[in-house]
Formats: sequence, C-alpha cells, structure tokens
Amino acid sequence: MACVALASASALAATGGAAAPTATAPTAHKARVHTTGIATWFGPGFYGHKTACGQTLTPSVIGVANRTLPCGTLVKVSYNGHSLTVPVLDRGPYSHIGADWDLTAGAAQALAVTETVRIGTRIVGLAPNSPTLGLPAGPPSGPTGSPASPALAGGAIAG
Repeated sequence: MACVALASASALAATGGAAAPTATAPTAHKARVHTTGIATWFGPGFYGHKTACGQTLTPSVIGVANRTLPCGTLVKVSYNGHSLTVPVLDRGPYSHIGADWDLTAGAAQALAVTETVRIGTRIVGLAPNSPTLGLPAGPPSGPTGSPASPALAGGAIAG
C-alpha cells in the first residue's frame, strides 16, 4: 500500500457512472463529523480487485476507504485550501500508521496527492451503492450529444 499526501488541484472528479445519486444526509452517521484525519492512498497492487462495496478498482476510480462509514457515504475531503467530494467505496486503511482515510489512486491523482498528510473531512450525503459508483462519467449522453453534467452523471465535485 503506497502512502501519499493530499496536495490540491481544482478538479472535477466524476463518480457514479450513468445514474445520478441523490445527495441526502446519511441517517446512521449523520452526527459523525471528522474535523481532521490522516490520509494515505491505495491503488496499483489492488487494480482489478473488487472493493468491499463491490466496485472493481481501476486507476480512474474516485473514492475513499474508511473502516466504519457505510458504502456510498459522500465525504468532502479538504486539504491546503482545496476540496473534493468522494464516495466511500472500500474498508481501510490498513497501513499500520494510524491513518483514518485511504484515497483511491484516482482521487489522489485528482488532488495531486504526494505524501501522507492530515486532511479535513465532512460527511455531506449518501449515494446509492452500485458497481459503477466511483467511475468517471461516460462519454456524452445528453439528448443533443452534449456531455452530461457532473450532477446528472453522479459526479463528485471539487469545491
């Protein structure tokens, strides 16, 4: 498992495939708010394997692993003045350094992650868990051939 940090880049990281998740407040963990935590990332050794939530991990999957939050929980991750909202896709981290969060390589790349760091996190909603949660939005799918908006494609947005 590689460890790297959240640097920032204002990026649009699409997640969720074709279906638009409804960002609703999670019920079981509504009061659970993390103000800070240690973040690492995982990826290359796990490509092609299923996450605990049922997604096939690839370099383009955007998401985060957490030991206790339900699959599909949307978490706003903040570091160095930048933020990105990502779904919980897996369990972990298991790095033995006390990390609370494990970003997928796609999320780490979208945020220019380079080392293990302390991040800010906030639960902002819940998306339906599916095998396509965390995948980039597909090619144009609008009625006139225009790209689907990130919200309609289930995208997680940097903010």
